[in-house]
Amino acid sequence: MNLLVGERISIITSKAQTTRHRIMGIVNTDEMQIVYSDTPGVLKPNYKLQESMLSFSQSALDDADVLIYVTDVVEKIDKNDFFLEKVKKTTSPVLLVINKIDLTHQKGLEKSVAEWQTILPQAEIIPISATNKFNIDYLKKRIEALIPDSPPYFEKDALTDRPARFFVTEIIREKILSYYQKEIPYSTEVVVEQFIESPDLIRIKAMIIVERESQKGIIIGEQGKALKKAASMARKDLERFFDKKIFIEIFVRVEKDWRNRDSLLRKFGYDLRI
Repeated sequence: MNLLVGERISIITSKAQTTRHRIMGIVNTDEMQIVYSDTPGVLKPNYKLQESMLSFSQSALDDADVLIYVTDVVEKIDKNDFFLEKVKKTTSPVLLVINKIDLTHQKGLEKSVAEWQTILPQAEIIPISATNKFNIDYLKKRIEALIPDSPPYFEKDALTDRPARFFVTEIIREKILSYYQKEIPYSTEVVVEQFIESPDLIRIKAMIIVERESQKGIIIGEQGKALKKAASMARKDLERFFDKKIFIEIFVRVEKDWRNRDSLLRKFGYDLRI
């Protein structure tokens, strides 16, 4: 997503389920406007939050002019059989993007391509390495060639459909995913309670939501050191993102079983249809 848009729109970590929402990135040129939609990775849901994440992914099947199905050389090909059955039925062009080819050899890649050709015969398969930016330009050209003519949906200077507060929550959550281990990142949500912007400074008050008191203790750490570290990491990235000085305060609150509570999930911006 970030390479295609040319800006840092989606957060990136090595952990699964990093993306929770459907995020749009908008590319404007003199000739065209392309709206990319980054969705959560496909998974079989175990709780209502994951049901919402799956609904975001499924919604892309309904309204995409070009479907870019991203896999890699590491994950098992039959991992998302239930979702692939839906992909097979789409009438939109499908680009099957095999990422991380820098982690395999030629024979391994050829085997992967052959297997995917059997599973999705209607798809055009494009191997890439996002890390090395290999074949990204070709992928862009194929997308541009396949999108239909239509009026622009957004203003010419638009970069995304998301407000500034959303990117604050995402950047803080990225640091939680990077800094904390095991179930902690998956049991947390971030809410921006205050966002005050002046010409030279943005003041932010954010709340990290966890499910249990024990998780709150881990997030804060001994003498608050862990939370201070995460806040410092987030502040540096936020200053780069907004190109302004950032003053940030982060607190932690327990909301038991929030991942299965409809009212809280709606408050946090999740779609509960599936």
